[in-house]
Amino acid sequence: MNKNRDVYVKKVELNELPRIGDRVSFIYVEHAKIHRQDSSITVADQHGIVRVPVSMIGIFMLGPGTDISHRAMELLGDTGTSVLWTGERGVRQYAHGRALSHSSRFLEKQAGLVSNTRSRLEIARKMYQMRFAGEDVSKLTMQQLRGREGARIRTVYRNMSKEYHVSWDKRDYDPEDFFDATPINQALSVANVALYGLAYSVIVALGLSPGLGFVHTGHDLSFVYDIADLYKAWTSIPAAFQTVSECAEEEELPREVRKKMRDIFTETKLLERIVKDIQNLLEVEEDQFFEVDSISLWDDKERLVSYGVNYSEDSSCR
Repeated sequence: MNKNRDVYVKKVELNELPRIGDRVSFIYVEHAKIHRQDSSITVADQHGIVRVPVSMIGIFMLGPGTDISHRAMELLGDTGTSVLWTGERGVRQYAHGRALSHSSRFLEKQAGLVSNTRSRLEIARKMYQMRFAGEDVSKLTMQQLRGREGARIRTVYRNMSKEYHVSWDKRDYDPEDFFDATPINQALSVANVALYGLAYSVIVALGLSPGLGFVHTGHDLSFVYDIADLYKAWTSIPAAFQTVSECAEEEELPREVRKKMRDIFTETKLLERIVKDIQNLLEVEEDQFFEVDSISLWDDKERLVSYGVNYSEDSSCR
C-alpha cells in the first residue's frame, strides 16, 4: 500500500520549501539502506530505522556501504537537498546530486565577475578583508594577501595547540591514506570536509558554480574552498583540536569531530551566515536569491526571447 501511495505523492513546489539558511546543516550515513516513505526517507542500519524529513536538511552525505532507492533520490532532488557521495568517514567527496536552484541568473553573474580581472581582484580582496577585521587590505597585492593569510593560519594552529595541549607540527596528510596521518591531521580533514559540504550545499542551492573561485582556481570545488576558508579559523580548526584533546578512542575521532562541527554550525547559524556573506560578496539582494523555474532563448540583439515557441526565419511565430 505504501508503494502505491508513494507513486502519487505530489511534488513539492520550490516556493514551499524551507530556505537553505533555515535548514539543518548535514547528516552523514554509512552502512545503511535508505528508502522513501511518503515525504520522508528512512535510514535502516544495525541500530534500527530512523525517519528523516529531508526538506529540512542542507546536505545528505552518503558514505561507504549505503544503498539508496530511486524513490529516495527522487525525493531528495525534489526537496533541493544536496547529496554527496563520500569516502569512509565522510572525508572525500566523489560525486554530488542536483540541488535546489534551477535558475542560471546568479551563475551568469558569478561567471562575469570571475572572468574580469578587476572585479575578480575586488572580490578576492573582500574575502581577505573579512579575515582581517579593522585592517585596510584594499591596496595589497594577491601575493601580499596570501602571505598575510598564511601567517594568520599558522598563528591559529599554534594557539589551538597551546590551548588544547595537542602536539602540532604542520598540516600533513595523504588524501589516499586517511589513517596514515596523525590524529590531529585526521581530525582536521574530517572537520574541513564537513565545512566544505556545508559551503557546497549553499553555493549550489543559490544557483552558483562550485568551480568558479575568486581566490582558488582550476578545481571543480574552487569556490567552495574560497567560502570555507572564511570560517576555518573559528570552526573546523578549533573543533579538530578540541575533539582530539577530549577523545580517548581514535576510532571514535571522526564521528566525534562531525558531531562537534554540527554543534558549531547550529550555534553560529553558519548556514544563514554563508548565504549573507555570499550575498554581500557578489552584491546580490536577499529577495533576488529565490526564483522559480525559468528558461529563455539567448538572442544577440534582444538578449532573451521566449522559450517553447516555433520561430520562422523572419523571427515571427508560426
